[in-house]
Amino acid sequence: MKNRTWLGVVLRRRFSWRRKVVVITDGARGLGLLLAREVIRCGGQVAICARDPEEVERARAKLARKGTVFASACDVTDRVQFREFLARVVRALGPVDVLVNNAGEIQVGPMEEMTSQDYEAAMLIHFWAPLNATLELLPSMRRRQAGRIINITSIGAKVAVPHLLPYSASKFALHGLSAGLRTELAKDGIVVTTVCPGLMRTGSARHAWMRGQADAEYAWFKVVSSLPGLAMNPRRAARQILDASARGDAEVVLSLPAKVLAGLYGLAPSLAQNVLGVVTRVLPGPGGAGRRSLEGRTVEPPPLTRLTLREVARNNEL
Repeated sequence: MKNRTWLGVVLRRRFSWRRKVVVITDGARGLGLLLAREVIRCGGQVAICARDPEEVERARAKLARKGTVFASACDVTDRVQFREFLARVVRALGPVDVLVNNAGEIQVGPMEEMTSQDYEAAMLIHFWAPLNATLELLPSMRRRQAGRIINITSIGAKVAVPHLLPYSASKFALHGLSAGLRTELAKDGIVVTTVCPGLMRTGSARHAWMRGQADAEYAWFKVVSSLPGLAMNPRRAARQILDASARGDAEVVLSLPAKVLAGLYGLAPSLAQNVLGVVTRVLPGPGGAGRRSLEGRTVEPPPLTRLTLREVARNNEL
């Protein structure tokens, strides 16, 4: 028998989603819901949670027609709530095989209108919640010497995107945590994959929070997140994420524009930041609603395209 390192064994181990119990945070809409659908299509069992009970119930009804699903309202930033949620999942479905840290929130606006509380809130949901969820599941995964963790970061975790500073800063933190977890947990048979999606056509702009000139911020953010060519088909993204985890990939960047931007930043960071500095100059300035947050769906929008309306309904972004 050829000599094989423990790392090689972990990375080459065959992985099937069939009968796996997969926990997806914020799995009731958008990318989380699409990941849940894809897991079920591959024969797995999903457990989803989100803050809004009505949203969770709508998602449960959609997914239950396809396969096994456990759904419950839960605030993942509350460690006690999440621990109780996991206990119910284990009673209903069995030990958790895969954790998908997908929960997130986007704040859009110029730096002048962001407060220290915005950065704290972003870190709470993008860094502390994934860390605490991981720590809750590690003892079980270590005992079984098996498990997978998927951390959904963003292209904003590799390149600081203008008018998304709290979001980018906290996603950078999650990216570093995820990379470190992969190296630390490989010896325990646990494979961690970091996912860096670019823009996706999920209709999620309706749930982003706008600061400053809210209507103008919403307009540019909705347009760039819904145009084919700039924004990726989210169903294809969900499939690529599961494929990357099954292969044991360390990192996957999703969408061609995101790969180009990440590549440019890697090769010429000064040039990339100077280009983004020019972009910042043409984005809306401070003023308007100021530091008051307005949810995208409450802002008077430009006419939605049929494509956007279809994605909003399909992905439970109502």
